Amino acid sequence: MNDTTMALQFAALWKQYFNSVNAIIRISLSFALVIFFIMAETGAINITFFKQLELQAYDTRLRLTLPNTPDPRVVIIDLDERSLQAEGRWPWPRDKMALLTRQAFDKYKLKVLGYDIVFSEPDETSGLKNIEMLANDALKGNTEFQSILPKLRKDLDYDALFAETVKNYPVVLGFVGSSNIAASSQLKIGALPASTFTDESFRTKTGQKRNVVAAELSGYSGNLPILQKEANISGHLIPDLDQDGIIRRVPMLVRFQNDYYESLSMAMYRTYLDNAPIAARFPTGDDRGEFGIKGFQIGPTHIPVDEFTTTLVPYRGESPKFRYISATDVIRGTLGENELAGKIAILGTSAQGLLDLRNTPVGAAYPGVEVHANLISGMIENRLKEKSEFDGQVGVMTMFIAGLLMVLLLPRLSPLMATLMTLGLLIAILAFNMYNWQVKNTVFSIAMPLLMVIVLYVFNMAYGFFAEARQKRQIVSRFGEYVPRELVAKMAQNPDVYSMKGETRDMTVLFSDVRNFTSISEGLPADQLASLMNNYLTPMTEVIQGERGTIDKYIGDAIMAFWGAPLDDDKHAEHGLRAAIAMQKGIRKLDAEFKSNGWPVLNIGVGLNCGKMNVGNMGSSFRRAYTVLGDAVNLA
Repeated sequence: MNDTTMALQFAALWKQYFNSVNAIIRISLSFALVIFFIMAETGAINITFFKQLELQAYDTRLRLTLPNTPDPRVVIIDLDERSLQAEGRWPWPRDKMALLTRQAFDKYKLKVLGYDIVFSEPDETSGLKNIEMLANDALKGNTEFQSILPKLRKDLDYDALFAETVKNYPVVLGFVGSSNIAASSQLKIGALPASTFTDESFRTKTGQKRNVVAAELSGYSGNLPILQKEANISGHLIPDLDQDGIIRRVPMLVRFQNDYYESLSMAMYRTYLDNAPIAARFPTGDDRGEFGIKGFQIGPTHIPVDEFTTTLVPYRGESPKFRYISATDVIRGTLGENELAGKIAILGTSAQGLLDLRNTPVGAAYPGVEVHANLISGMIENRLKEKSEFDGQVGVMTMFIAGLLMVLLLPRLSPLMATLMTLGLLIAILAFNMYNWQVKNTVFSIAMPLLMVIVLYVFNMAYGFFAEARQKRQIVSRFGEYVPRELVAKMAQNPDVYSMKGETRDMTVLFSDVRNFTSISEGLPADQLASLMNNYLTPMTEVIQGERGTIDKYIGDAIMAFWGAPLDDDKHAEHGLRAAIAMQKGIRKLDAEFKSNGWPVLNIGVGLNCGKMNVGNMGSSFRRAYTVLGDAVNLA
């Protein structure tokens, strides 16, 4: 088989690299990427960037599917700038809070009022403390003053007045807590409400303690004991911050010592359902208590929670998505008659000076009170999203199937088909995920499967590009010794164009040999003869290739070359003639070098002919060669 044949065959085999070493390396690296992403999905590899990417993917889906409609059933009684100007700076006297509460229920027929505020310090704005000092000092002997002192105490004890009001209406108070262990001994302010659950509440039928995971409080800041004692129900105001400081979920339960306390939103919703009882739901058949709470049942509503007993906040859209009513309008009675009737209201603040702005997926300066409002709205509409308990398994299976398909098929596909396949996988993953998100209210991870598919696609395209470029360089480097490099490069770009089957073409063929070569070869040692031939054949080959000729073979001292195949050459005769003349001139340039080496000066004869010739891959089943045959060849 001659070298031109090998060049064509090598170029054609380049397209079948799937079974080559490059394909094996490509598949191995691709499969390694799949394993890497699966390990990251299962948590075996902990990479913060991937976690953040999943959070961003959650935010993107949330923003794309926001209802962006208000919920008229939930309102915000706002301690806004107008209320602060009208009623005075915060905190307001408790008698004013009592008036606001009575107005909301008696005049406006409110259904439930929750306080996104903690009343942890006594109210001393009434002057009662000063009156008590006078009663025990300067006016101690004043009979008239001492006679009215009991009434003054009753009228000016604003905390007791507010507590009495709270007792008579469906009011839900809030409290906050801390997980800072260092500050736990200091942060035990006020009183905690009655617990929603205790450790004993979470036992299996066989008495096993269940593995309930909830935010652990080391300290708390509750309401004044007199207020907390009279409150019907209370809930915590503690959000759950993700690693990027964004509020996406809220703990439905927090734990302090051996007791569990519900969130403000859940407490308000229970009150809205006329103090409906709450029941914790656990996975069926978990007799050993290995798993945590799956959700809570409040009346007809199921409230799903994750393994940390937190619930995703079902944001309705950018603030405001609930009606804000200035607190001063409620106090002064300037609202319309039915503006609060039958509704749920949360008293909170949007005033920047009171610092209750939060970072959320739908806004970086989002009023914290609306976080509770969104949760209550989601409970009413039963549209709370649930993180699937099979999220990990589904993610791993999705990545394994998609990864295996890409690992096995991408190397075999053209760039266009590989792109279409990748797009199909991305669309399938997105469709499955969004169907569960939107229709089933179930959240599956999506960032890792999508990222894996994209990385595998980019890797395979890049590997194919660089492998192709490397193989083309190999073709040019290896077979450029026999065919002009620019011609080999063209062959490598599209090897199917250049057929090796026999055909008749009008071509030019060249033969050259060294005069008296037999006597020259007999007069030189073998190593000297080899060096002489290499020094002779190299410049002659360069001349032929410089004129776009193809080296057919070296026959001892003879050179056979042709023009017009495998690449068409309309000027094959001109190129062949130029090469023959250049060879005669080029041989004389070797004289000085040959003499200095002690070699004889060479003379060559060149035979050149044009005509119809048969060209193709010829030979036996054992050996073939791409060559030319015919009378025109014999004449040359």
